[in-house]
Amino acid sequence: MMARSDSSTIFALSSGRGRAGVAVIRISGNFARDALEMLTGGVPEPRQAVLRRLTDPHSQELLDEALVLFFAGPASFTGEDVAELHIHGGPAVLDGVIAALGRIEGLRGAEPGEFARRAFANHKLDLTQAEGLADLIEAETEAQRRQALRQSGGALRALCEDWRENIIHAASLVEAALDFSDEADVPELVEGRARPVVRALHDSLLRHLGDARKGERLREGLKVVLAGAANSGKSSLLNALTVRDAAIVSREPGTTRDAIEVHLDLGGYPVTLIDTAGLRAASGEVEQQGIKRTYERAGQADLVIWLIDGSNPQWRPPGDLIADEHTILPVFNKADLARPDKAHGDILCISAKTGDGLDALIGKLTARAAKMMEAGEPVMITRARQRMELEACRDALSAFLDGAPQELELRAEDLRIAARALGRVTGSVDVEDVLDRIFGDFCIGK
Repeated sequence: MMARSDSSTIFALSSGRGRAGVAVIRISGNFARDALEMLTGGVPEPRQAVLRRLTDPHSQELLDEALVLFFAGPASFTGEDVAELHIHGGPAVLDGVIAALGRIEGLRGAEPGEFARRAFANHKLDLTQAEGLADLIEAETEAQRRQALRQSGGALRALCEDWRENIIHAASLVEAALDFSDEADVPELVEGRARPVVRALHDSLLRHLGDARKGERLREGLKVVLAGAANSGKSSLLNALTVRDAAIVSREPGTTRDAIEVHLDLGGYPVTLIDTAGLRAASGEVEQQGIKRTYERAGQADLVIWLIDGSNPQWRPPGDLIADEHTILPVFNKADLARPDKAHGDILCISAKTGDGLDALIGKLTARAAKMMEAGEPVMITRARQRMELEACRDALSAFLDGAPQELELRAEDLRIAARALGRVTGSVDVEDVLDRIFGDFCIGK
């Protein structure tokens, strides 16, 4: 649902639901001060926490004793007047306070992401910071937390602002050349001064775009597919790595028909482990569909563990299972029953049944995750939306560098296109169509 862009005062529970020692209710808008006065009989000094009795303005019933704070706009998260009620976290207390707020004229319940959207509208956040804030709320591992903090702290915003300043500088030189096109030093303005600025910016963009999508991988989690012949022990390995019965384990081939996903935290890096159907000549339509999905998931994976059945080894995966040899990690399973021959003596050996070799496998997965997701740059591209706009900016800068310098109007337009694409990254221009999607992913109360 689209967040409303009106001037009404909104409220919502900003902490998690359920029993807790403390729950936080946030109010934002022009009527926040009045609502606080109606509930507590007064408004504390801004940014000072005070203990107050909360009373229903209509029934005069005592609701709770709470810690109350007031933040006068624009010095608040949303840029508006904001009040916070730190109440006891029992369901009855929470429901009573929320119901009382709902009966106050001029207040309404907030929609998902509406607090953050108001912060964006009031220039307290740009889009990259809002996305970083959403990622911080969803972060499950240390590496995700660190990346989200950098993003919400404005790291990508600062980089985009630096790039934007360079585009403006180059554009001013081209515009000057247009204004004085009959002067002798016009070629020097474009070739000697504007082009080096654009070249340096173009190279910087290429470096960040050539990051192997580490930021997106870290945000979404490394996708690791378990593939192998039927009955090679994929489900047993999934259960052993997750230390629980996440998958059905059976001696009967073809037990796994659909992909099973589990999420792991390996050394602070998020990994999604995907168990798939065993590869063999399928005996029925359902198993055929399962095998088809194995190929599909393997083609989308960041890494494929090719599990080799030690009692009946199939050393190499089918040629059409993977497109890149670098995405394959062969693992010899059932080492408690057999050992690899000399030709394959350096392969990683495990036993999903006894647990032998699992520490070594986890170590390899952790190292691979770190290599594929560790930031080479302090600023990371974390979303497909950001990458798409930066690629559009790069393409416009490439057009400038490849175009004829004497065609000044076209070169000026190249830079305008580049600046608009860069502006869409931070939300400074032309992003209305993506706002609902971005802020709709937030929880209510943020």
